[in-house]
Amino acid sequence: MTEHGSAIDRTTEWEELRDRHLRPLGERPASSARGLHHFAIVSSDVERTIAFFQDLLEFPLAELFENRDYSGSTHFFFDIGHGNYLAYFDFPGLDLGEYREVLGGLHHVAISVTPEQFERLVAKVQAAGVEVHVVNGDSAYFPGPDGERIELLSYPLDNMYGTVVGR
Repeated sequence: MTEHGSAIDRTTEWEELRDRHLRPLGERPASSARGLHHFAIVSSDVERTIAFFQDLLEFPLAELFENRDYSGSTHFFFDIGHGNYLAYFDFPGLDLGEYREVLGGLHHVAISVTPEQFERLVAKVQAAGVEVHVVNGDSAYFPGPDGERIELLSYPLDNMYGTVVGR
């Protein structure tokens, strides 16, 4: 019995997928994208969300204005470094219910910080009474202000578990 996922060995499947689709770096075309402009999540409480990301995690609030698509809705952005933003919307008047992790929905948002910042921020989140699940000493999962799963990890932006992504 395995702790997570399926007991089926999928190693061959993953090798075949890599062989079929993953091109070596020198043969890969350039991406058509310039980068992640922002990742948007729904907020049920603007003040609580600002306190969580700006005050607790130290991601500065970079902008706040009315959402163009829904009158009276707040669209606000937190600076997560390198010209990338984590954005939130509130939708007053809509009963959107609580956050739920669903197939095809948000699993988590992973944000890279330095190893020094990782230790300090994880301790700060824990001191605030937020339950934190630390994995291997370099990755920490915890709920955001609406239950959305946030991950802080101390890997560089192009690295995952010691593997340089995209190389």
